[in-house]
Amino acid sequence: MTEEIAGIKIPDSPLAREATALVQDVATPLIYHHSRRIYLFGALRGLADGLAFDSELLYVGALFHDLGLTEHYRRTDQRFELDGADEARRFLESHGVPTPHADRVWTAIALHTTPEIPLHMAPEIALVTRGVEYDVLGVDYHLLPSRQRDAVLAAHPRPNFKPQILAAFTEALVDRPTTTFGNVKSDVLRHFHPNFHPTDFVEVIQNSPWPE
Repeated sequence: MTEEIAGIKIPDSPLAREATALVQDVATPLIYHHSRRIYLFGALRGLADGLAFDSELLYVGALFHDLGLTEHYRRTDQRFELDGADEARRFLESHGVPTPHADRVWTAIALHTTPEIPLHMAPEIALVTRGVEYDVLGVDYHLLPSRQRDAVLAAHPRPNFKPQILAAFTEALVDRPTTTFGNVKSDVLRHFHPNFHPTDFVEVIQNSPWPE
C-alpha cells in the first residue's frame, strides 16, 4: 500500500524503496527524518505553485541531499553537497535512470545550499531547495497550511532540530574547512569552530599572482 503523508504520496517503486533503505542504513534519525521532510515540503510547495515534477527524482534528491553529513559518505576533499550529489547520480545510473535525469538530481543536491539560482532551474532542482529552505530556514513558513505542516511533523518529527542540525553540519565540515569558502557553511564553522579562519575573497584577489 502506497504511503501518503499530508496528501503527498511517497514513491513506492523498487528504486525508491532501495533509496529509502540506503538512507535509513547510513544516516542518523535526524538526517533521515529531515530528508523525508524535504521531499514532503518540496512536493507540497510544487503542488501549491502548480509545478509538474517527477516525484521519484525529487524523492531521491531529497533523500540523498545530506549524505555528505553521514560517516559512510563523508569525504574531506570536496564540498559536502557533492558527496550526496555524486552518490545520487551513481545510484540512479546503476538503476538504469537516463543520465540527463540523474544529472538533474545531481544538480539539485549540489546546489541545495546555493541561494536563488536553483529556483530558476528544473522543478526537481528548485523543489529540493524549496524543501531545504522550508525545513532548515523557515523560508515562506506560513505559505503552507498548518494542517499540512502538522501532518508532516506527525510522520517525521523534528525535536530539538535547530541545534542538532547545526552540530551535524559542524561535525561534517570540521575536517574540510576550506570547502566552505564562498558558501553558507562558512557561517557554521565561524560560529562553532574556534580555530576556523575563513578564506577572504578580497584577500584572494589582492594576493593573486597577477602583477599590477
